Amino acid sequence: MAATRRQPWPLVAALVAALAILWPTDGGRSLAVKTINWVADPQQALPRRPSPIAIGVDDDADVVGAHDAEEHAYEAMWERSWMSRMRLRMRDAEEPLDPTTERPLLIAIGAAAVAWAFTKRT
Repeated sequence: MAATRRQPWPLVAALVAALAILWPTDGGRSLAVKTINWVADPQQALPRRPSPIAIGVDDDADVVGAHDAEEHAYEAMWERSWMSRMRLRMRDAEEPLDPTTERPLLIAIGAAAVAWAFTKRT
């Protein structure tokens, strides 16, 4: 009795979908990273780490006070719990690799998976 061989097309379709989700855009982030960012902060309510105060503005008490308030809000959120730290990290997540490295790597993984899917398995 011959064993029936499953068709590789569902695996290929899943692979194409995964590549589309993981593919980074030019100068941007992939859909996967954007989704992670959004899940961490859907209403964009988490405080942002303020950028350093510009040179020459440190004499303005209002600017320094606003900067200190932003920094305090961020640090308070960071110190609140491990879950808060995780959300801040996820919200600020970037692509794990440079897109010029990530794209060929994704293509190589995809090609290897398609070759594996179409080989005869006994």
